[in-house]
Amino acid sequence: MKHKQLAWVILLSVFTINFLLIELSYSSEGKVLGEIKDGYRILNLDMNKEIQKFTVYRGDYIKFRLPKEFGESAAVFPTLKEKKQLTHDLETTSYFKMKQTGIHPFQIDSVKGQITVIEYQQVNYRALSSKEANAYIKTDKPLILDVRTRREYAMGHLENSILIPVQELQRRVNELDAHKNNDILIYCATGNRSTVASKILIDSEFTKILNLRRGIVDWARKHYAVVR
Repeated sequence: MKHKQLAWVILLSVFTINFLLIELSYSSEGKVLGEIKDGYRILNLDMNKEIQKFTVYRGDYIKFRLPKEFGESAAVFPTLKEKKQLTHDLETTSYFKMKQTGIHPFQIDSVKGQITVIEYQQVNYRALSSKEANAYIKTDKPLILDVRTRREYAMGHLENSILIPVQELQRRVNELDAHKNNDILIYCATGNRSTVASKILIDSEFTKILNLRRGIVDWARKHYAVVR
């Protein structure tokens, strides 16, 4: 009996710790901010803060909105091994792809900051491996949404998939309204753009979203069918 009680105490402790970690990830300090525009998460630099801190989701493509007093500036991400020029034009300014969870420091001229990258989690969202997705397609027949470019789609895509590039998804989301309560499996090349697309649809009140983890690259590597 004592062993069973101890096991329950340990299980409850683990559950409590995990819950607190999740709560911490979504606390006001680490709240995911920044509007999504044309598939990019826009982060506003606040010159009143000594250290700029942002939390974003893995898979986000981020752009910085520069303060008016800034000229064209260079952004450096040591962990990404990238240095890119930024401008005030959000359409043409450089972006950064947040592929890995963790803390990524950056510097824009004399301004320093960090971006914390976390996994996207929602009750109506699941990430599937290629094996799981292949089985799911066979048994549940979801709508399959490709969010890559037209060129990528033409080079090879999943059978019966429809194409809406992630940059166009916000303004074309009404094309999917008939599927708001149906299963939608989203994929891209490696699972990053599809994570952004998943959030766009969930924010638009779609209720059953599945994301192909590691994308069509892993799908093809596992020798599942690709239409060319």
